[in-house]
Amino acid sequence: MKIYLASKSPRRKEILCTLGFEVICVPSNAAEDTDPSLSPDEMVKALAERKLLAAKDNIPKDALAIGSDTVVAIGKKILGKPKDEGDAAAMLRLLSGKTHSVYTGVAMTNGKKSVAGYSKTDVVFKDLTDREINAYVKSKEPLDKAGAYGIQGKGSMLVKSIVGDYFCVMGLPVSLVCEMYEKLEGKSLISELDTHL
Repeated sequence: MKIYLASKSPRRKEILCTLGFEVICVPSNAAEDTDPSLSPDEMVKALAERKLLAAKDNIPKDALAIGSDTVVAIGKKILGKPKDEGDAAAMLRLLSGKTHSVYTGVAMTNGKKSVAGYSKTDVVFKDLTDREINAYVKSKEPLDKAGAYGIQGKGSMLVKSIVGDYFCVMGLPVSLVCEMYEKLEGKSLISELDTHL
């Protein structure tokens, strides 16, 4: 089964491939600035919808397509991708020893109908030393990730525990994708993929 992904994220592509989709990436050049008055859940939903809309000219009219966006929130502060290594280190110091929330918004369309939603997962970081932060930043892994870490890579060593969907933290909550597919198509994604094996 084919799906168009309005994202350059290799992690999102990997998740969809694992589910059995043939993934066609259609990078979206949508602006990632948002209204600061939006809550994190409103923000990620709006960004996911914007990404999907920005890529629509490169997606066949009746194709199944997804847009997605992730932010990290700690208190009232929202962390997107760091601007540089100094910004990444500052984000990691802020998250050290604390609980933060990861919000991932998903927008999905089949060309006739569209749905949007979000998932939230709480993540607890261990206390990080400056040496650990500097070593992780030097790995370059945090530079293209919301909150300056990737839970599926070296960043897993920073995480003490999570409450919620692991895939939300990776950038595409699988359970939400399944729910949204069912809303659009009126059938279970698991049973639908089984017919394409």
